[in-house]
Amino acid sequence: MILEIRFSNFFSIKDEIILDMRAGNIKSKTVQTLDQNTFEFNGEKLLKTVALYGANASGKSNIIKAINFCCAMVFQSQNHTENTTFNFVPFKFNGYQNQASTFFIRFVCKNIEFEYSFSLTQTEIQNESLYYYPNSRKALVFSRNETVKGSKKEKYSFGSAIKRPFDVAENTSVKTLYISRASQLDRELATDIFMFFANTFILGFPLIDNSIIEKLYNENRNVLLLALQKADSDIVNIQMSKQEINMKAVNTVFPQNIATINDQKGIQLRFTTFHKEAPDVPFDFLTEESEGTKKLFVMLLTIVDIIKNNKILIVDEIETSLHSEILEFVLSMFHAGNSAQLIFSTHNTNILDLKKMRKDQIYFVNKKSDASSDLYSLIDFKDFRESMNAEKAYLEGRFDAVPFVDTSVNNLKSLIYES
Repeated sequence: MILEIRFSNFFSIKDEIILDMRAGNIKSKTVQTLDQNTFEFNGEKLLKTVALYGANASGKSNIIKAINFCCAMVFQSQNHTENTTFNFVPFKFNGYQNQASTFFIRFVCKNIEFEYSFSLTQTEIQNESLYYYPNSRKALVFSRNETVKGSKKEKYSFGSAIKRPFDVAENTSVKTLYISRASQLDRELATDIFMFFANTFILGFPLIDNSIIEKLYNENRNVLLLALQKADSDIVNIQMSKQEINMKAVNTVFPQNIATINDQKGIQLRFTTFHKEAPDVPFDFLTEESEGTKKLFVMLLTIVDIIKNNKILIVDEIETSLHSEILEFVLSMFHAGNSAQLIFSTHNTNILDLKKMRKDQIYFVNKKSDASSDLYSLIDFKDFRESMNAEKAYLEGRFDAVPFVDTSVNNLKSLIYES
């Protein structure tokens, strides 16, 4: 689970912004009815879902992109070479392109709280640190400062959590995060952290193969059927079967570079749906159901697995994949879960409803006058009462984060027909 994320100098993000998954101190009657939107860890309430709103080009996608990049650094940096250039762009104005970018995250792994951070330029890592709370007291795991001149012993400090830590340091370049290298060298705590970023953070909707689809379907058939019925009320049943098919396998023999094609047998999953109008008439799911229904089915396989296993899903522009009612259904699924979390950007204003979402679950991204992105929560607007219409207020520009452009007919005519 995530408690807090902070970062600065990534893409359109200049100064540090904070995405706080810790619930605010709201005690209204409305919020009491939304108790399912939060869960507790060590006596602290955490949010299950957070929505990011903002105009086009405000920086919503850059926030998601920055989170994705920083997570990917953890489970990929051990593969970097001396020629690697990190795949991000710092803020381009006011000299920020020459400054380091920073990332900080508080999270829980195996019921222990951690604080992990690093800073980097496009070509090298400058600082990195990991602290944890094994006995509710903060303790150092490691820290490094590559701007210090001298040996690894001058650059690194260690607690007692990692065995033979300097052996790892000697094999860690400025292109590699220490936590990644330590995991690669089988240091237990580092491996736990690595697996948290690699397997618990789900970045978008990943492709899944047949074996995983079969497993997830068998485990979650009933809830998948309910979700499909939400998308298409005519579907009353779904069945899975297997069929053997001929597959053309290409075998390339080296060094002669001779390619041969052989017939092989393969197993293909087949899904069949049945509809209310004629419940005995089968429909081939692949060829006879809508593209939206098929896409939703595969996405829900991922979503249900995330919720059941208390993972974290990060999605940009979730409405491009989900109809408004389906999005509300997915949010309800997360709110019915234990400690799974969903962070998503959206333009869908239907869920800007304070009877469905808490004020601290709603964030806005606004483009400032210096072209940088600012992030703030609805809870920051102390004078906005829960009885007010949040959707209407947002569309009217009460929270900024919407474009203000002269779209009058006269102005449009002058633009279209200007000589």
